[in-house]
Amino acid sequence: MAASVVSLDQIPSLASLYRDSKLAASSKPPATSPSESVNNRAALIRGDLTKLQVDAIVNAANTSLLGGGGVDGAIHAAAGRSLLDECRTLGGCPTGESRITKGYRLPARHVIHTVGPVYSSDDVSEPLLRSCYRSSLELAAQNGLRSVAFSGISTGIYGYPSVDAAVVACRTVREYLDEHDGPLEKVVFVTFLQKDVDAYNAIIPTYFPPAESTD
Repeated sequence: MAASVVSLDQIPSLASLYRDSKLAASSKPPATSPSESVNNRAALIRGDLTKLQVDAIVNAANTSLLGGGGVDGAIHAAAGRSLLDECRTLGGCPTGESRITKGYRLPARHVIHTVGPVYSSDDVSEPLLRSCYRSSLELAAQNGLRSVAFSGISTGIYGYPSVDAAVVACRTVREYLDEHDGPLEKVVFVTFLQKDVDAYNAIIPTYFPPAESTD
């Protein structure tokens, strides 16, 4: 049976996951200070990115923006031909940058296409991956979007190790949320494969530690 559409209010915030004991504090010292307000603006769900009813989902695209395998192919298949037609007008996208289109037949209103690096080493790949997250968040904000959902960028055929990629994702999103009160109200981390579930469950508490009480 096909998965049904998941609305934003069905996606649990990190704060609620901590309250429900579905996310546990790390045994290691956190890299950032606890913030209930930030934990309410970040969320985590395991599921199908193409079923999320958010303002934008982030597509791990290639430089052509003309579709591919994995998440990229799934997004194009779900959105329909009109997405490819719009992507053809964009002239591609360099690694580390992002472009925005309509969502067409997706539940999401928009797709933000970002081109992750093919993993070679942290020194080379990390700045590019960080730029993917940062540019996607900035593009969402520039377009007045309130919710955006990311699956792991570059963790498929591009070979970026899941834990290392989760560190970049969590650190970059946390820095952005600390710096900006709006317009983004919810940033969602989406996992699907078990390796990514394990990576985010391990890394999120380092950058989004549980708060003892509300700010």
